[in-house]
Amino acid sequence: MPRMPTVAIVGRPNVGKSALFNRLAGRKIAIVHDQPGVTRDRIAAPSKATQTRCTLIDTGGIGGNIDDGFDAQVTIEADIAMETADLILFVVDAHDGLTATDQALAQKLRKAKPPVLLVLNKVDDKKHESAFADFTRLGFSTSVFVSAEHGRNFGQLCDEIDKVISPLAAATESLAEEAEVAGIRLAIVGKPNAGKSSLVNAILKDERTIVSDIAGTTRDAVDLPYTFQGEPFTLIDTAGLRPRGKRDNSVEVFSAMRTEKAIRRSDLCVLVIDLAAGITAMDRKIAQTILEEKKPCLIALNKFDLYHPDAGRKARLEEATEHVKRELFFLHYAPFVACSAKTGGSVDHVLKEALKIRDGAQHIPGTGQLNRILHAAFEKNPPPVDRKLKRRLKLYYATTAINEKYRIIPVPTIVLFVNDKRLITGSYETYLTNQYRAAHPAPGVPVVFSVRSRSRREWEPPRKPQGH
Repeated sequence: MPRMPTVAIVGRPNVGKSALFNRLAGRKIAIVHDQPGVTRDRIAAPSKATQTRCTLIDTGGIGGNIDDGFDAQVTIEADIAMETADLILFVVDAHDGLTATDQALAQKLRKAKPPVLLVLNKVDDKKHESAFADFTRLGFSTSVFVSAEHGRNFGQLCDEIDKVISPLAAATESLAEEAEVAGIRLAIVGKPNAGKSSLVNAILKDERTIVSDIAGTTRDAVDLPYTFQGEPFTLIDTAGLRPRGKRDNSVEVFSAMRTEKAIRRSDLCVLVIDLAAGITAMDRKIAQTILEEKKPCLIALNKFDLYHPDAGRKARLEEATEHVKRELFFLHYAPFVACSAKTGGSVDHVLKEALKIRDGAQHIPGTGQLNRILHAAFEKNPPPVDRKLKRRLKLYYATTAINEKYRIIPVPTIVLFVNDKRLITGSYETYLTNQYRAAHPAPGVPVVFSVRSRSRREWEPPRKPQGH
């Protein structure tokens, strides 16, 4: 389901971020202390002060050179909060004046995607506000003077937050209502005459879509609601995709475009294969489209009753398994169901498997568990030294981010912070994928990596001066 809008609170250490967080959350959650660097991790809580529901994220202080080895991790945690937030509250200590760290952080925040609201904290009296004109040099159009400790101007701050997140919350609620009604959106895709419409009719136990031996009978993507075992589904029957060069007319071109759009808006793609004809180049092309869209996938091996009909079921299933693994090796994460739309054999297993995929996708490893899995993988099989760059890939930190377009079946992007992203090879990424899957199997859901470089100085804790 879509998440609530997110508000990230960032700033250098000891400017009052945690005090601000606690007041907005309506209770003391984050530790407030005069010592810089007390907050190290992201802390999340729902806002009680704003009219619009949202999630608050308190981050560790940035750029404080905390001499305990955590400074790099704190910076990364704040980076993640900024990348996933819908609004950033940039908190400064007005009484400290404009510091070099504030200016450096402001430069970074000006490049951030979400809007930034400058919060000048520790201003207890309106007559003192004119003394802090230097902060206008930071270049943010919206700013608010507050006192987190005494609650001054909190109404104005909440109004400014609501201005930004209220439209987002309305859109989120609309998506949530739509998702609740639609349930799991299954895009039934495949080449022409693979049996997509027959499969839909067999599932619905009704002739809702036109079935014909003539390839290309289905021209448009058709949404069909259906309830199975008390769970709502929307089956999206699509036009069969053919190679671009073989599309006969503009109608077929537009049909293909609508099919590709159906893949993008679905929660799960059911790739229908005509098993009797075998997996073709067009099947692989459609599978590649699903992979590129990073979509959860289930393969329906249709016409199983016509596949080596003289052999026993077990032998036929083993042969079909080898065929799929060989021809669709790049879509290895997708489980498959052998079925027959014509006879109705094992058709219900398509929806049962879809529910298994949805349920298995809900349990995403936390940051600590994820880092243990991946660091163990690096220790077990260290990456080789790159001959050209003369360096070895090093993993500093990993975390997950969820894209909002994956509403029902989450597909996490695993963000890897490394010394140099050029050092990761396709084979090593495959190795990491396999190690992650071994520790956290989620059939049908792709593993998506996003690799980012970090300089050494961002990760090494500052050295204490010697001889003093």
